[in-house]
Amino acid sequence: MQSEAGPGIEAHNSYRAQRWVDGAAMPCAETVAEEVPVALVYNGISHAVMLATPTDLEDFALGFSLSECIVGRPGEIHDLEIFERSNGIEVHMQLSAERAHVLKQHRRTLAGRTGCGLCGTESLDQLAKRAATVRSSAVLSAGALPRALSHLQEMQQLFQLTGAVHAAAWCDFNGGIEAVREDVGRHNALDKLIGALAVQRKGFDGGFVLMTSRASYEIVQKAAAVGIAVVAAVSAPTGMAVRVAIDSGVTLVGFVRGERHCVYSHPERVH
Repeated sequence: MQSEAGPGIEAHNSYRAQRWVDGAAMPCAETVAEEVPVALVYNGISHAVMLATPTDLEDFALGFSLSECIVGRPGEIHDLEIFERSNGIEVHMQLSAERAHVLKQHRRTLAGRTGCGLCGTESLDQLAKRAATVRSSAVLSAGALPRALSHLQEMQQLFQLTGAVHAAAWCDFNGGIEAVREDVGRHNALDKLIGALAVQRKGFDGGFVLMTSRASYEIVQKAAAVGIAVVAAVSAPTGMAVRVAIDSGVTLVGFVRGERHCVYSHPERVH
């Protein structure tokens, strides 16, 4: 990482605060998660600015590029450099000539945020065309869900420090957790996970995603874009997420809480 901003940008920092307990106030130092503007720059052109936790940014940039269908495989990014600026971070990527041409034709400017949104979709027609179709015979046992959930919190290191970030975990079909990525934005956490799996050359058909958030439209869309067949979340899905999951062939599971969960689409994959 190259810097123009002096000391490195941290994922968390300590802030003075006042803690109230039983009606009494006391000074304290609180560990707080940071969110930083991260500009994703392709072939010298800024394409998206996302508010993200400044960790695993190589994974984030690659995962975003794959889940947004900017590239179809990691090898289409020929170079990746990260620069710290005085007002944020820039991730510069050099695309293959073919992908650069496609991006130029469909380029849009995004204003990323930790909440929800459609990430720069230009029209309702374009939105309808974005969901890929997943064809998978993957099957996981119902016991895999509580098994994965029971081990996830101990692997959420930044959450344990701050309580302010989401996690996306990659789990095998028996519920073993193989990778975890964290971010203030749930979509960013999933992109980081997708990028990490791509770097490790793991296929997206060998497991499922467990999210510590609700399941939004974009979570399902990003999973479908790279061929992930099962997405589970500890909270509720949205109606649009359910409809997209049905149409795109994704098994969507919500309210994963202990031995309880609810399967909203393609239940044949959960036994």
